[in-house]
Order: sequence, then C-alpha cells, then structure tokens
Amino acid sequence: MQIDIDLSEKLGKIKRMNATGQAPMGGGIGYGAYKHFHLLSDISVPYVRLHDVGGQFAANRFVDIPNVFRDFDADENDPKNYDFTFTDLYIGELVKNGLKPYYRLGVTIENHAEVKSYRIDPPKDYEKWARICEHVIAHYNEGWADGFHYDIEYWEIWNENDDGQRASQMWNGTAEDYYRLYDVTAKHLKKRFPNIKIGGYAAIGFYYVTDTPEERELEPRHKYFCDFFHGFMEYIKSHGSPIDFFSWHSYREPKRLIEEAKWVREQLIKYGYGDIESHLNEWNPPCRLTRDVSSQHGAEIAAIMLGCQNVGVDMLMIYDARIDGSTYSAFFIPSVRGGLLSQGYYVFAAFSSLYNLGDQVKLDCDTEGVYAICATNGKKNSLMISNISGEDQELKIEGVDLTDARWYLIDNRRLLSWSPEIKTMKNNTVILVEF
Repeated sequence: MQIDIDLSEKLGKIKRMNATGQAPMGGGIGYGAYKHFHLLSDISVPYVRLHDVGGQFAANRFVDIPNVFRDFDADENDPKNYDFTFTDLYIGELVKNGLKPYYRLGVTIENHAEVKSYRIDPPKDYEKWARICEHVIAHYNEGWADGFHYDIEYWEIWNENDDGQRASQMWNGTAEDYYRLYDVTAKHLKKRFPNIKIGGYAAIGFYYVTDTPEERELEPRHKYFCDFFHGFMEYIKSHGSPIDFFSWHSYREPKRLIEEAKWVREQLIKYGYGDIESHLNEWNPPCRLTRDVSSQHGAEIAAIMLGCQNVGVDMLMIYDARIDGSTYSAFFIPSVRGGLLSQGYYVFAAFSSLYNLGDQVKLDCDTEGVYAICATNGKKNSLMISNISGEDQELKIEGVDLTDARWYLIDNRRLLSWSPEIKTMKNNTVILVEF
C-alpha cells in the first residue's frame, strides 16, 4: 500500500472522535468509585456521555430524571424535591479530571422490559417534564439549588425511543409521543437557555441502510428505525423544533458503519439540517463479542475513528469506558475485573497524538481496508494507520521525511510500544508515526 501526505494542505481540525460513554467507575458508587477517571483525561478524552451510569436504573441514584426528581407529582420549582447527591458527585469527578459531561435527559435502558417496565412510559405531563429538565440544567449551569456553574454544553433528550416493534427497552409510547416530547422540551429549554445545545434522539441504528436482502428479511425492525427517523425529521421541520445535534448509534463493523455515517449526513442535508452536528454516541465493533485480548478489536476501533473523520460525523462516543467486565467495555479486558487495559485504550492514546496537534492534512491511501489520518501543528506531525484489509501490507509512505520518525505499534503483544521502522504492516494492527 502507498500513503501520500501533503503537509502544506490543511483540511480542517481533527474531530472529536475520541469521546466516550460511561466513565470507568470501580469499587461501588461511593467516594472511592472514581479513581480510574484520570485514565480518560490521560488520553485527552474530551466528553463523557451520561447514559446507563451506575448500572440498572442508574443505580437508583444517578442522572436519570426519576432519580433526580423522585415524585413526579411534587412541585418542580421547589429545590427540596430534587436529589442531586450522587449525580453531583459523578459530574464533579468528571470535571475535576478535565472531562466534559454530555447529559442525557431521560432514563437508563431497561434490559428486561419484556417482563415488566418501570420508567420508560412517556411522561404524563410533557410541559412539567420539560420544566424539571430546566431545573436540572439550572442546577449544573447556573448554581440553582446549591448547584454549580459547569457550563455543560450538550443536553440530549431521551435515548433510543425508536426501539420499537418489540417489547421496547427504552420507550413504551408511540413515535408521535416522542416527537411531541422532543418538540415541547427542546422549545422550552432553548428559550430558557439559548446558549446550550439540544439534540436527540440517540437513534438505535440505521442498519437497514447497509443490510443485505437476507438481513432485511431477518430483521424487519431495521426498516422501522429508518421510518421513525424520517417521521422525526418531518415533525421537527414542520413544528420548528430546535435541534443543534442529531445523535445516533451503530454497532456495525467499520465499512458498513462508515456508510451509515455518510447516510446520516446526507439525510440531514436533505431535510435542511446540514449545519447541525452529527454525533455517533454509541458504537463498538461487533468483534468485541468474541474477544478477550484482541488486536482485531483495537484495529477496528481505530478504523472507525479514522474513517469517520471525513464522512460528516462531528463526534464519536464509544460505548463505553466501563470497567465491570462487560463485552461493551472498550478499554478494559472483559474477562479481568478491576482494570487491565486493552488495545482499545491504547488506540485512543494513539489518536490523542493527532487530536492534540489539531489540524488534519491531506492524505491519500490506495488500499481498501486501510484507514489513515495525518495531523500537524505546523512543527510536529503524527500519522496513524489501521490495517483491517485482511492481508499484511507492504508499507510505502511518500511526501514526508521520516528519517528521524518514532514508530509505535499496537497488536496482540504490543500496546503502543516503540518499534523499529515498519516495512510490512500486519493485518489487524495499528501504527502511530510521530515526526
């Protein structure tokens, strides 16, 4: 493969492809649970999404509206009716570690809702629910109720309301119920806080776009996900609902996920929202389900981060940075509880080299399945490459002088370790070159 780099042609800023969901809580939920948060700031993670915090029902303490405002019939204007205790602690630890919170207004996923659901009905009073959300924002941004001035920027209205055509884990209402909840809440919050960014709806995924005919037959729900999206876009357009970002999810492999990202941007442009941000705020390659220590997982994470830089995505938030041994844990080895870091973490560490330099420069690569980005600050440069082509590749880099470059490698044995100059790049590996 050949990579051609032109340092003189800047393409724009390196985007926030390195945000996460669920910071790594460990050792309960009390004061000692946050000692690993520095691992995220160490690798320049910019934002942490507050969804599914603390486990089922958000441990009945964190973030979710029913945890913060426990009696929906109470006076929403009285600070005594709010319980911010554990959410204050969690957000405070994020801020202390230089991590920006990204607050999901709503509830945590209910994984066994087919047996019984508890909190995923639509609010019985949409206007009151919006006012409750207003007070949550006022607490964290304006100091209301012995609060703070954190200037939290992103506020997301609910999560995966489109999880339909089965016993939903997130929303017992109709599509139209959610469209109206979004409209009422977004209008109220933007009027009250014009400088925050409001969005949603954390779409469950646009898999139908890249499904094979066989997959479409096996998963008819995938079409419903797209139908829900079109209904939402038509509704907010006709009602003038404010939206600053559209959030969505995908757990596909890199090639198809990147195609879905292109589709999302194309659709936003089609509906007249081409200027809003696109946030893929849940993603994790499917190979995570069969891995323990896997260079494939690391290489596919890197491919998505590098590939999404150029397809209209403004932020990626991997799901997630938890430390509990889950197969969703992107940074820690699933079979080892307690915090043994995996390839995924070191991929984010490698990406931080690009992110902190700031500017993307022109790069061309002639090989399908190889993803690469080069960044500069005018004095220092970094090149990151992921090879998931299925084959080892002879590596040729043109346009830059790598005589004094430092090479680093991520594979099954090396975790961003120094390497001699690499002439042949193995399949399912990641390279960082600093020069």
